[in-house]
Amino acid sequence: MPGARRPLDVLVVSLGSTTGLRTADEGFASMLRAAGATVELALAQPPMQVRTLMLTDLAWALAARRAAAQALAQVQPRSIVYSTTTAALLWPAPGAIRFDAPAAGNRPGRHGLWQRPLERRRLSASPLLLPLSSGGLTEAGLPPAAAGRALVLALPVEPSGTPVPERDIAAITYAANPVKKGLERVLQAWSALQKTGRLGEGSELVVAGASEAELSTAGVSLQGRPGVRSVGRLPGQEYRSLLRRSRVFVCAPRREDYGQAQMEALADGCLLVTTPAPGPYAALPIARELDERLVGEDLAQALARGLSHPDPAGYALRAQQALRPFAPAELQRRMAEELLPRLGVAAAA
Repeated sequence: MPGARRPLDVLVVSLGSTTGLRTADEGFASMLRAAGATVELALAQPPMQVRTLMLTDLAWALAARRAAAQALAQVQPRSIVYSTTTAALLWPAPGAIRFDAPAAGNRPGRHGLWQRPLERRRLSASPLLLPLSSGGLTEAGLPPAAAGRALVLALPVEPSGTPVPERDIAAITYAANPVKKGLERVLQAWSALQKTGRLGEGSELVVAGASEAELSTAGVSLQGRPGVRSVGRLPGQEYRSLLRRSRVFVCAPRREDYGQAQMEALADGCLLVTTPAPGPYAALPIARELDERLVGEDLAQALARGLSHPDPAGYALRAQQALRPFAPAELQRRMAEELLPRLGVAAAA
């Protein structure tokens, strides 16, 4: 019958503007299915590139609205989950909002003139907030009563494979969005250690996550930098295999909305060397707890300490213990016991 819609438990409206977001949304949908829900993804189609963040967010919000509306013409979900606050800005129907960081934090000044007030209205109207961290909820600046509508569910992380016997890569960094990730500061720290002779012979810094074109657009050149190798964008398992070979994961983000790359590095046995950064940086308190000497504004000094750490095996073991709340099995349990009831869905028997 024309106009009839299929019943569905959960419709996930996925912005999918980055590889990380797409992967996270696919994983979220898979875990919901494993918990017993029927789930479909409504994936926004990439809009044309525009020049400002305000217009970029508008284009993606419109794309998410179209994807949601097209899906809602076909299905009748018990609940809708919008992935990111941008996906929810122009929603065709209210739903839960899953987010790492709000525009209130990552769209300051003129960059978020229209997004911030509309985001606040959407977060206030949403029946369920699903921040990836408590810091993300705090940064949204909602009244204390909003905590009753929130359920913090982090991204799952676990080791990607068996650790290699000998870690032959000194350091690795993830440079998707090189300016935001502070790649230049990482390169400066590496160069400083080279000049003072504090790097062993053949030591190598691997730069992953950004193509040569993206590095060039960000004004970063790796030419003439000895001991620095770019591997560009890699499939997930290939990238994680490099983490298992690396002694240190080093980064200097100007702002960190979550820090999943750092969490994956910890899961795969890297020591995390980082500068502090504004934003709901979930890996930062873990890094400080593991070894506060590896966290600081003097990145070169922290990197030198990481590369000469007296007990990397002990650090890695404690990192595994610190990541237990982020294990897929634990998050799967919480989805079944805590999330599905709040979405009005019965968990699998």
